Amino acid sequence: MLFRDKSALCYAKVANVFMQNAKEFNFKPMIHQDYILAKELRAFGVHLNSKQAIAIKRAKELGLFVVISTHTKDEIKDAIKEGADAVTFSPIFTTPNKGKPKGVKALKEVVDEFGKKIKIIALGGIVTNEHIKEIELAKAWGFASIRYFK
Repeated sequence: MLFRDKSALCYAKVANVFMQNAKEFNFKPMIHQDYILAKELRAFGVHLNSKQAIAIKRAKELGLFVVISTHTKDEIKDAIKEGADAVTFSPIFTTPNKGKPKGVKALKEVVDEFGKKIKIIALGGIVTNEHIKEIELAKAWGFASIRYFK
């Protein structure tokens, strides 16, 4: 479970409330982008954006499970080299303001090429049960979505 709130004025305070609730339900909570805050709040891990590859090693040194957003094979290669535990690969399906979707075929290609080295999480435009079935067939490690759970 990931805490991500780009509009929170008191991000650390709201993240702390999230952490308390997540732990009550025995989730493995993660914090978006801020690996130092993730460590301070004793989160399971951090989800870094695609521009934060340099932070992978620092987050791993703090004992965090590290997921980083990727959009290309080169970004996945960099994530592996830096020691990330997992990547999100996106966008798989059409999603607002995220560019042309990669599609399930591209997801399957990256899973086939990199799936033994790193966990691949499908992201982007996942809004139906059919989307999830397609992701399962591609053998992704999992999926992440906001709109599917609304």
